[in-house]
Amino acid sequence: MNGTADLVEDEAEEATWRSSIYGQLHQMAERALDRERPGHSLQPTLLVNDAYLRLLDQQNVCLDDRSTVMAVGATIIRRLLVDYARKRKSKKRGGEKGRGRSLHVSLVGDSNLLDTLELNDALEVLAAKRPRAAQVVELKFFGGLTSDEIGEQIGVSVRTVKNDWRFAKAWLYRELSPHHDGTED
Repeated sequence: MNGTADLVEDEAEEATWRSSIYGQLHQMAERALDRERPGHSLQPTLLVNDAYLRLLDQQNVCLDDRSTVMAVGATIIRRLLVDYARKRKSKKRGGEKGRGRSLHVSLVGDSNLLDTLELNDALEVLAAKRPRAAQVVELKFFGGLTSDEIGEQIGVSVRTVKNDWRFAKAWLYRELSPHHDGTED
């Protein structure tokens, strides 16, 4: 009889864990989609369902570690948004040629004029130059992790996280500025 009670308790704990992870991923998806252009057709529930299933498929993730789960979730959400944006662009008139519109981005506050593909391209360039700074942006911007959680996740101090965040915001602002020509200063 005791074995049955333990099994029921384990199942209840797992259901609570899954609900908690799903809820946190849903918040991440909502924040990420709030930064997309107005009229975006992708809904948070669809995004989080796909992200949640992909997260559960991960083989090398300790699902008991919240910051790791949220970091992986942030990466999955970013990739899903980029894939969605690429599909949307390929269907539009002009395809890749249509990516030349001006962009306003503020990583300090909310921005409703964020082009996910341009941000992704800029993050890839930043990752080649300053991988840790790019990782901080991904975890904070897409994952909503705090500086403490990011520091714990990547093994650096909170001060280092804040310095990387300040650097990355300034770099991305310059890189994504409509007046930036893409050359190094």
